[in-house]
Amino acid sequence: MKHSSNFINGKCFFIFLCGITFLTKLSFCIGDLDVACIDAEKKALVKFKEGLTDPSGRLSSWVGDDCCRWEGVSCNNRTGHVVELNLRCPYSESLDGNGMVQTLSGKINPSLLVLKYLNHLDLSMNDFGGSQIPSFIGSLQSLRYLNLSGASFSGTIPPSLGNLSRLIYLDLNKVDQFELTKSSLSWLSGLSSLKYLHLGGWDLSLSATDWLQIVNRLPLLLEFHFPFCQLSNLPFTLPSLNFTSLKVLDLSNNRFISAVPDWLFNLKSLVNLDLNSNNLYGPLPDKIANLASLENLDFSLNTIEGQLSKELGKLCNLRSLKLSQNRITGEITNILDSLSTCSRSNLETLNLGYNELTGNLPNSLGYLKSLRYLQMSYNLFQGSLPGSIGNLSSLEQISLSYNKLSGIPESLGQLSKLTILDISENIWDGVITEIHLANLSSLKELTINKRSPNISLVFNISSDWIPPFKLTYLLIRSSQVGPKFPTWLKNQSDLTFLVLSNAMISDTIPNWFLNLDLQLDKLDIAFNQLSGRVPNSFIFNKECTVKLTTNRFQGPLPLWSSNITELYLADNQFSGPIAPNIGEVMPLLSDLDVSYNSLSGNIPLSIGNLTGLMTLVISNNELSGQIPHFWENKQFMYIVDMSNNSFSGTIPTTMGYLSFVEFLVLSSNKLSGEFPSSLKNCTNMFSLDLGDNRFTGKLPAWIGEGMHNLLILRLRSNSFSGNIPHQFCGLSKLHIMDLSHNHLTGHIPHCIGNLSGLKSEDIEEITYQGKLKVIAKGRVLLYDSILYIFNSIDLSNNNLSGDIPMELTELIKLGNLNLSKNQLTGQLPSSIGNFEWIETLDISMNHISGPIPLSMTSLTFLSHLNLSYNNLSGKIPTTNQFLTLDDPSIYQGNAGLCGRPLSTECTDSSQSKPGGDEEDGDGDGGDKFEKLGLIISILIGFLVGFWGVCGTLIIKRSWRIAYFRFADRVKSVCLLMF
Repeated sequence: MKHSSNFINGKCFFIFLCGITFLTKLSFCIGDLDVACIDAEKKALVKFKEGLTDPSGRLSSWVGDDCCRWEGVSCNNRTGHVVELNLRCPYSESLDGNGMVQTLSGKINPSLLVLKYLNHLDLSMNDFGGSQIPSFIGSLQSLRYLNLSGASFSGTIPPSLGNLSRLIYLDLNKVDQFELTKSSLSWLSGLSSLKYLHLGGWDLSLSATDWLQIVNRLPLLLEFHFPFCQLSNLPFTLPSLNFTSLKVLDLSNNRFISAVPDWLFNLKSLVNLDLNSNNLYGPLPDKIANLASLENLDFSLNTIEGQLSKELGKLCNLRSLKLSQNRITGEITNILDSLSTCSRSNLETLNLGYNELTGNLPNSLGYLKSLRYLQMSYNLFQGSLPGSIGNLSSLEQISLSYNKLSGIPESLGQLSKLTILDISENIWDGVITEIHLANLSSLKELTINKRSPNISLVFNISSDWIPPFKLTYLLIRSSQVGPKFPTWLKNQSDLTFLVLSNAMISDTIPNWFLNLDLQLDKLDIAFNQLSGRVPNSFIFNKECTVKLTTNRFQGPLPLWSSNITELYLADNQFSGPIAPNIGEVMPLLSDLDVSYNSLSGNIPLSIGNLTGLMTLVISNNELSGQIPHFWENKQFMYIVDMSNNSFSGTIPTTMGYLSFVEFLVLSSNKLSGEFPSSLKNCTNMFSLDLGDNRFTGKLPAWIGEGMHNLLILRLRSNSFSGNIPHQFCGLSKLHIMDLSHNHLTGHIPHCIGNLSGLKSEDIEEITYQGKLKVIAKGRVLLYDSILYIFNSIDLSNNNLSGDIPMELTELIKLGNLNLSKNQLTGQLPSSIGNFEWIETLDISMNHISGPIPLSMTSLTFLSHLNLSYNNLSGKIPTTNQFLTLDDPSIYQGNAGLCGRPLSTECTDSSQSKPGGDEEDGDGDGGDKFEKLGLIISILIGFLVGFWGVCGTLIIKRSWRIAYFRFADRVKSVCLLMF
């Protein structure tokens, strides 16, 4: 984009602006004025100035009698008439010492109408506060150049501008966000002399159907910019094409939904084509080769499909090719081979990122000698980078992230102008040595991030090697840099971003690294085996992230400067208390994770001063005491995890101020009291875990009435009593409910079938997984990365009674159901076979009676079943999944069950059909009826079959004759064969 802009300024603007300057200044020299300005025009300019606000004094020279010497004013040196008014705010110089933009503002006075010979008006990059473009400008008949771009005008474009028939250059480009009303383009047809037109950012949807026809009436047009104009109709064809001299066409960021239009390829003089960020679809036609003069092609962010046409390779004048974020497939070998055959390749920018390109990067890539920017991220390229890449001596930026590339050639180290190298998220393997980095003297950013945590890329660099570069950004993840801390960083004193994560470094942080005095924005050395104490001498810039997770650091928690916003120290060996002044030393903290350490003591009250805190994870430590009452100013927190500590007392009522909290995890502590009613305000909750504490009282119905986003409800191992509120059935997104090990009574609500989150195919992956212990498959399992796909209901170890509701079997996505150790009665639901995803089913230690339903044999995922210690009877099924469930302990304690794997054999008097009701009378009676039915069926089948064939032969004489003739022929054939 930067090059494209430079190109336009360097070539097209040279044609337009110098031409206009020639017309306006050839005979109007500004240096030696022969006559003073006209008095009436001077007064008009003074009046114009009075309507403006000029905080920087840019118009301070507007004093004295000779207005032709005022800044921004130019006059005809023979007549004295003002011909040019250039008050463009010079953006690069618009900041004063206080960082305030010093632009002109206020109101444009119609006194400018006095300047009848004004041919150049530039008020661009000022701030007119969203006011309407003055319609009187359309009366300045001599205007040839009008530039109001970036001047914060709004409303509609005044149709009076169509009166400026001499206008050559018109730029109304909007760069602000003022609300617009829809503007028509009918006035544009009057500007027959126009060569440059920029209406970017204006809502032109009123002319959605005829905008192109209107522009097509401007035969002299050379540049045409309509980005962000809310246009939706892009005609595929035009009856005739008038602006055939067009060099620049920018229709980016509109709403076109069409194929790439055919008329584009008749613009033989086109140099820059930008159609990015639309909804164009279909392949790029071979006619694109007709655009022989094309230098910049940008079709990014459309839905261009298919393979790249080899005809693109004929565009030897191309300087910029941008086709990113489309659906382009296939290989790029042909097009790069074609481009490389140009006598002199001009291509500087190649952007094919975010497509579906496959295959290897061809060796011909190294023949595009002018290439400066290479962007091919988010594709499916594989294999090694071509060795010829070292020939690209002009290359400045490489981005090949998110592919399947595996090999890095040594020639990469020859790119002396390379500043950014991003080859992250690939499957790199092999060894990187000094040769790979030898001549990268301009390198500033290096990113090598493996796609998987498996390490297959090794940095084998000598300890005394001194790099030729000075990096500011270094990210190496899931590659072996260790075991020693890399000494080649000794001279990298410009680093502001350092990530050496999962790099197999088993060392201490060396003193020489501390002596670099780095001003860091990010430090991430997580998932290594670094040990020792973490020094407090690091210097961090504002809004810095520090991540030391999963190492072996010891000693007290480090305290650093006030600039840290994200601090991750989890899974180390830090001990002692959290510093009581942590909230004062690091007041900007938004994320604090010190879990899985050996911290002790209380929660510091100074954490209450962290008004920007959003996540607080202090789980799995040895912290104690009560939870402080400092939550009033924490309404934007969304993660609070204090689990696996020794906190006591009640939950503070001030936690009710956490109205945006999504994850509240207080499990495995010594908390007591009743369920705090203040949590009723936390309606955005995703996960509520108060398990393994000492809470008492009843379960509040408002959980089901207000927490509609709840995915996980875990209240196990407390002393809750009473019924399960039927309002819990309203938790439509719930996929884990654990109310086990309490004192709950009453029936399981029949509305439990309304838990649609356990019936739907949709899975909502939550952003913070955490870790959750669940009882499944007969043991305690720890779920973390796949927690969001685990579906479970655990109501075990309570005093629930009544039948197992039939509606429970509607929850077909359940993976774990535990109803054991209750007082449930009745029979197993006949529809229990609906649990098509069930893996663990435990209904042991209840009073369930009757047979095992035959439908259970269809539970193909069932791997753990426990029906022990109930009153079940009848024969145990022996088909399908029950062939694998052959542990006798599954069925023990059911006196009426018989058959394998139990030692109790089934007798005629004890057998019954699994899954069905027994017939009236004894078992023998049932068997006799079955045998009688079988005999009758056989007799009926015989009679129908016999008389269906033989009866027909007896009745129909013609069939009988044909049958015996056939039998004779078969007999004759058999005699000949033998």
